[in-house]
Amino acid sequence: MPMKYSEEFKRDAVALVESGIAQKTVCRDLSISKSALGAWVQDARFKTYGMTPSKDPEEQREMRAALKRIRELEMENEVLRRAAAYLSQAHITPPK
Repeated sequence: MPMKYSEEFKRDAVALVESGIAQKTVCRDLSISKSALGAWVQDARFKTYGMTPSKDPEEQREMRAALKRIRELEMENEVLRRAAAYLSQAHITPPK
């Protein structure tokens, strides 16, 4: 019979993972399964971007693809931001 965990417990476990502690360590310390923790972390990521977690495998696949694309766009945006900052400084500095 599966264990029922409170929302607060799930949030705390996800917060530990997001703080940089390995999922394996969190699972061992809290006596929870890796699959349960993985699902909680994934649901938390969906919620971060305003998506409602779903139990439908097709919807989960689409949401994972959307999250991947969001991360790619955020990285591209950061590269462009840094390039713009670098190029704007190149014009300010007088040539020697």
